Amino acid sequence: MKFTLESGGGQNVIRSYSREEIRVGAQSVRSSCILTADSLLTDWGPETLDQLAIEHLEPIFALQPALVLFGTGPQLRFAPSAVRAALLERGIGVESMDLGAACRTYNVLVQEDRRVAAVLFLR
Repeated sequence: MKFTLESGGGQNVIRSYSREEIRVGAQSVRSSCILTADSLLTDWGPETLDQLAIEHLEPIFALQPALVLFGTGPQLRFAPSAVRAALLERGIGVESMDLGAACRTYNVLVQEDRRVAAVLFLR
């Protein structure tokens, strides 16, 4: 799916997404990633939600988001309970959505200057 959203201030905005790629601005991402308004991490570990573990959270913690959106691929799934608990213990909100809903929600929250991190899985 493609959509256009005008971005102010050079923020990372998702331009389109599919099962094969996510376009962040002019950059093509073909693997799981962590995305914030000013950061894009593509080489961070798990390729699927099933592989996500507590040890993968350090890059997220370093970004200091107020909310983490999990984009869980084509279907809504929930991150492992230990992962959710680790985020909540640090006062970080957690939401899970299918990939499309997470991409759209991320764009809205970034435009509102919210401290959001999208953790996006293609599969």
